[in-house]
Amino acid sequence: MQRRRGRREAVPVAPGESTSAESPFSAKQLARLDEALTLSSRETSVQFSLYVGELGANPRRQAEQLHSGLGAEAPDSVLVAVSPGERRLEIVTGEQTAKRLPDRACALAALSMTASFNGGDLVGGIVNGLRMLADQAGKPSLTPR
Repeated sequence: MQRRRGRREAVPVAPGESTSAESPFSAKQLARLDEALTLSSRETSVQFSLYVGELGANPRRQAEQLHSGLGAEAPDSVLVAVSPGERRLEIVTGEQTAKRLPDRACALAALSMTASFNGGDLVGGIVNGLRMLADQAGKPSLTPR
């Protein structure tokens, strides 16, 4: 499943529909993830994206490639990439968002997320991690860059 701009996904599911065999998430879980992405992006003016799937032999490089695939939005974006099967989590920040989300903040969110993942709560971990990242990023500055 790949989420970009808080609205697109590899496996679209309307509320109330069952998911396909390709999606690890129910319709209710997809709605929770969509809401968390939308609220995080809206509150911070940072574009949050989510990728859930295989990250391969070099997870960091793959996550960075996915992030760069956001194109012109990449500098103002954060990608949370989760590979449950590989037990990997990567958080990639763009050039501008790195100023608002230092490595320490990302590491704390990652720690919280992995604790939830280890407890069997993939969706809850992602949602809470997005909230933590959004809280740390804060509201956008009123002054121009």
